[in-house]
Amino acid sequence: MNAVFLGLILATFAGLSTVIGGFVVFFIKELKPKYLSFSLAFSTGVMITISFIELLPAGIETIGYAHALIGFFGGATIAFLIDYSVPHEYIMEKAVKCKTKNTALIKLCSFTAIGIAIHNFPEGFAVLAGNLQSLKLGLITSIAIAMHNIPEGVAVAIPMFFATKKKRKALWASFLSGLAEPIGALIGALILLPFLSAELVGASLAIVAGIMVYICIDELLPTAMHYAKNNTHLMTFGFLLGSAVMGATLVILA
Repeated sequence: MNAVFLGLILATFAGLSTVIGGFVVFFIKELKPKYLSFSLAFSTGVMITISFIELLPAGIETIGYAHALIGFFGGATIAFLIDYSVPHEYIMEKAVKCKTKNTALIKLCSFTAIGIAIHNFPEGFAVLAGNLQSLKLGLITSIAIAMHNIPEGVAVAIPMFFATKKKRKALWASFLSGLAEPIGALIGALILLPFLSAELVGASLAIVAGIMVYICIDELLPTAMHYAKNNTHLMTFGFLLGSAVMGATLVILA
């Protein structure tokens, strides 16, 4: 199967995993902070591991140590500029507070969904770039991002549900926020294809590693710590478990 087409499929899978998180509105009435802390820390472990064990090394192997590091820090800078340009309360900041139906709250939830969608955009490109390097890398990148997107789906669905009292609308919001990833992959494909080379793919992997590490350090891990409250051991366990699961996945797919 064509690597670009398969990359788009994997990006769609990773992006629309937000719907899995969105389904939470059908099963729970109360969102417990410790569950959020664990899931976000787990996602952080997954993404940090794949960034430093697979993405960045693959970039170094292709374009050299110096150029890969430039790409890595360039990717982190890109993520910072996006984050700075689109301020948002990224994960769950209102999810445990939304209890009433009102127009202001609906607007807040909508902006949260839009913010997450914009920040998901480069992740679609990450999956595509990984798959252009190898099917293995594309697969594990999509799995890592999918794990990260499930709690994002919760972040969108829970406040929307409390604001509207409509479960289907909450699920739909989580779906739309994840749709940005296959769109990002598609645009990435249109940009990359005319200039496709091993060096370009290697540079893309290093850039993607920088983006993913920035997201982990600036957003996922601090939010996990915030909701861990006094139970930071659970958060640490989630991080280590996520890293171990991703490591085991890499071994299995090796």
